[in-house]
Amino acid sequence: MSKKLKINNDWLFTKQPLHTNYESVSQSDEWVAVTLPHDWLIYDANNLYEDGDGWYKKTIELTEISPQTIYTLYFEGVYMDSTLIVNGHEVGTWKNGYASFEMDITSYLIEGKNEIVVHVIHQSPNSRWYSGAGIYRSVWLKTYPTSHIAPQGIYVSTIQNETNWHVELDTEVVIDGTSNSTSTYKLRHRIVDGQHNVVTQSDVQFHAEDRLIKTTLMVTNPLVWDIIDPTLYTLHTELIIDDTVIDDEDLNFGFRTIAFDTEKGFFLNGRHVKLNGVCQHHDLGSLGAAVNRVALKRQMSLLQEMGVNAIRTSHNMPAVELMELADEMGILIVSEAFDMWERPKNPYDHARFFPEWWERDVASWVRRDRNHPSMLMWSIGNEIYDTHADERGQEVTRELLAGVQLHDPRENAVVTIGSNYMPWENAQKCADIVKFAGYNYAEKYYETHHQEHPDWFIYGSETSSTVQSRGIYHFPLAQSVLSDDDEQCSSLGNSSTSWGAKSTERCIIDDRDAKFSLGQFIWTGFDYIGEPTPYSTKNSYFGQLDTAGFKKDSFYIYQAEWTNYKSAPMVHIFPYWDFSEGQTIDIRVCSNAPKIELFFNEQSKGVFHIDHAHGQKLIGEWQIPYTKGTLKAVAYDENGQVIATDSQCSFGDAAEMILTPDKTAMQADGSDLIFVEISSHDLDGNHVANANNRVHITVDGPARLVGLDNGDSTDYDSYKGNNRRMFSGKLLAIIASTNESGTIVVTANSKGLPTSKLTLSSVASSNSSEAEGELSLYSYSAMHEALLQNSELVQAAGEIPVRKLEIICPEGTQFSPEKTTLPIRVKIHPSNATYQEVEWRVTNVAGVESNNATLVANGQEAMVTALGDGKIYIRCATKNGSNNTKMYSLLEMEIQNMGQAFIQPYEFVSAAYHSDKSYNLTNGNDRGMASSRDGESLIGFERVDFGPYGSNEITLPIFSLDDLRLDIEIWEGAPGDEQAERLTVVSYQKPSIWNTYQEEMYTLPKVLTGVTSIYFLLRSKIHLKGFQFKKRLKGFEQLNALDNNAIYGDSFTITSDAIENIGNNVSLIFEDMDFGEIGSRKLVIQGHSPIENNTIHVLFSSEQGDSKQLLEFNFTEGYCEREYMIEQVKGLQTVTFVFLPGSQFNFKSFQFHIE
Repeated sequence: MSKKLKINNDWLFTKQPLHTNYESVSQSDEWVAVTLPHDWLIYDANNLYEDGDGWYKKTIELTEISPQTIYTLYFEGVYMDSTLIVNGHEVGTWKNGYASFEMDITSYLIEGKNEIVVHVIHQSPNSRWYSGAGIYRSVWLKTYPTSHIAPQGIYVSTIQNETNWHVELDTEVVIDGTSNSTSTYKLRHRIVDGQHNVVTQSDVQFHAEDRLIKTTLMVTNPLVWDIIDPTLYTLHTELIIDDTVIDDEDLNFGFRTIAFDTEKGFFLNGRHVKLNGVCQHHDLGSLGAAVNRVALKRQMSLLQEMGVNAIRTSHNMPAVELMELADEMGILIVSEAFDMWERPKNPYDHARFFPEWWERDVASWVRRDRNHPSMLMWSIGNEIYDTHADERGQEVTRELLAGVQLHDPRENAVVTIGSNYMPWENAQKCADIVKFAGYNYAEKYYETHHQEHPDWFIYGSETSSTVQSRGIYHFPLAQSVLSDDDEQCSSLGNSSTSWGAKSTERCIIDDRDAKFSLGQFIWTGFDYIGEPTPYSTKNSYFGQLDTAGFKKDSFYIYQAEWTNYKSAPMVHIFPYWDFSEGQTIDIRVCSNAPKIELFFNEQSKGVFHIDHAHGQKLIGEWQIPYTKGTLKAVAYDENGQVIATDSQCSFGDAAEMILTPDKTAMQADGSDLIFVEISSHDLDGNHVANANNRVHITVDGPARLVGLDNGDSTDYDSYKGNNRRMFSGKLLAIIASTNESGTIVVTANSKGLPTSKLTLSSVASSNSSEAEGELSLYSYSAMHEALLQNSELVQAAGEIPVRKLEIICPEGTQFSPEKTTLPIRVKIHPSNATYQEVEWRVTNVAGVESNNATLVANGQEAMVTALGDGKIYIRCATKNGSNNTKMYSLLEMEIQNMGQAFIQPYEFVSAAYHSDKSYNLTNGNDRGMASSRDGESLIGFERVDFGPYGSNEITLPIFSLDDLRLDIEIWEGAPGDEQAERLTVVSYQKPSIWNTYQEEMYTLPKVLTGVTSIYFLLRSKIHLKGFQFKKRLKGFEQLNALDNNAIYGDSFTITSDAIENIGNNVSLIFEDMDFGEIGSRKLVIQGHSPIENNTIHVLFSSEQGDSKQLLEFNFTEGYCEREYMIEQVKGLQTVTFVFLPGSQFNFKSFQFHIE
């Protein structure tokens, strides 16, 4: 009989530099004990992409090796480029970091002790997100008789025929060639229900030379597998030779039908279902890539609570546990194989191996998961540039389609592809091959492509990409801001990317109204490590839950539209309620009910009706100046009955910690987990939603602390340490069981707060399956044990971070000509915070330095002086012990009746200053703006003051998404306005560096002077960070005598290019002569002196005083140039040339030089 034994215990591990060899590593004494699954990168949050070779070894002792037994090792996942060595002999390699693989080790084994070594290479960059590294999924030792059922050799399909169901079975067998020719061979199939009743049975005779045996079983009125009630059955198959059971195998499957209609969408068991899906990466937050069934189930349960019914495993083949859970929990799966084909996205990604390995990858992928009733689609690629580049993309598409259908010929799941290249012809040709067309951020093409390709099944394979940090709110809601000082994204709903949806609401509505669409998969369900758009921090901001699994406000917006109020009514109000007195706060309420009402301190602020089926606005919105009190949202059904409430109330500093586990008992199996949410209450028992106290955790009893996470992308404290700050009021501690039962005590300490304790229990494991083998300690590593004992981590717990910065304006927030300066100060909460230093800024609504006011700071106080009309925003920030801004508070002030302020082009001007005439723009990186991929985009700036001398040299920082040449029209004035003038068309083309602005300098054909406007017209997608003109230093320009600002005296003649016959105390004045910091030491004059010695007085006048220098210009026959060394002159000057009576000098031009 075939057997399998999980062998996750008793491994040794060593991390070595790249390109180490077996001989040198085998002699190393740097091995540490680990258990599998194991991710070696997760232990250092500051070095999550470190290059290195990982080496694993384990001893397997075999007392006897039977010649009638085949021995294999089955790896569910090793990232990546791995080699198996047994007893010093290389068995084979496997390149794909996500595909499962099995290797026959029979010929390498000996009786007694056998050394198993696995070499894993991690060379960055090999992935666009955090991959982890190592043997991060389970490993099995398998044994087979020489005649056996082929590994993953049973293929099950169910077909409905009214009340009867046909179960189509294909079974691959391996028959020992030395078998007796007179032997009889038979397969026995039994289908067993959840109560262990045999539903049907069939015996099938076959011949020794047969390798694939097909049969059909009939079942009447089975319970179907559905996302509502996921009923599973077990197929038990026996291989019988001469009436003796030689081998057997069990697999779970379900009865279900899937159907697709190009006009009506997707049908499951005959019932229309809209795919409310999410994309999910494979990491588990602080647990890294090391798979854990309990952690996966928690993720999937939370997603189901949000209303999710489908998951796209982006962009990798999923874990075994995920597929099993999807079957059990009723979640549909789009399983994705590749993020690249032959054209790489990173230097060391799988494209290196794709041409040689894709067939083996596809076989592993499809054969393992083809029987899962949760399997809906096989996605053969995500955003594959090959499909856009040339016809080779279509060839590979056909090859992959055929490869999938070879192993799933009855299409238990359909083949699809997810593309962000759908506007272009080649990608459309690839979509036409598979017919199931996944669109990444291209909802606007749905209707057109639906008409052009009526045989396509269209859906959103990747949508949304709004970004949000849990519990962080950047006001006002009306101002869309992507990048901000605190390196966080606003959960208010006003942080969107350049390529994604304008808002969560818009994402929902676009899919809802596309009736033919199968549904959508939003990016993403959970935050994941890596891809921290728009910053260079640690983890993403895309999720509706953070890496710790804490819900963001967007979670509730989707829940409001993806769940039914009649069965699960809900209402959610945000933000929390604790700001600076008088600050205008946007309040939003979402609900799955048809009607909501907002109350503040028991007084109604209005009712909002939600039309979930057709409405274009799904969230109620109010604005209220902050003052202490309680907000309450009430949801009503169609009869006006209250069905749900939610509230936010003011709160103070944390007074006690609250430890809330997701369960109080766990199995003593080494792998069970309890997730403990750590939060705090103030003295009145109110939740402190912005608490960020540092908490130190200890665990006593038969359990282990295996992870600390708060979801904060800017927090680089170790995931495996014993202390961490709360973020937005929460911290997660993950407690893992051991193999012993008993009482567990979790203790939380935080400076200034009383100790909190939580008692849990570990009970004897109910897992008695022999197939599972001995129990192992999930996520055990001797390195982790050392990390937990690090005294520096314990000492770091002795801080009290700033929780809140309350801005106070004792004289109000209104400026006027009578009151041009106002004082402000900040009150720090808690008052005994460790970090008392603050930083002040005065900005516009987009967070860019304001040109309407100036600010002079003096510690925790500041004076603000108004310069021009408009709204300004005071920002007070703290680094809270780090190197960067960790939080800021904001308060709006208004300036009236003081005139307009101007943009200074000689300092960098952020694109966030763009005018109201700008259009077709989205948020760009680093407060830039992004133009559209389709149609025209206009980015304009009004009231730009170039001064009297002006400039024509402009620098543009540009991030282009590709290397193609693009044109930019530069206009003075807005195109279409009567006085507008197109100055020039410039080109930009540089090798693209992702998320990086690169500067390009251009010279305009016209010098811009005075107060004017400048506009940029684009027809390609770029990010424009802003612009800056190079100020022309008039002091160093060659100036004609006619360029003077004033001339005094009554004896001179003005010609076409000179001033001649100068006499009678004539003075020529040249203003705004800027010599900069470097200054001038030489003057060149072009003139003509008809007398022997002509003395010229050169006067320099500035705020620092006046000076005079004398020059002698000797007789010349005509015009010539004379050079003079002068005393150094710097800065902004007024230069006056004074000529004495009788000089008769002819003056054409002059120029100052540095030397």
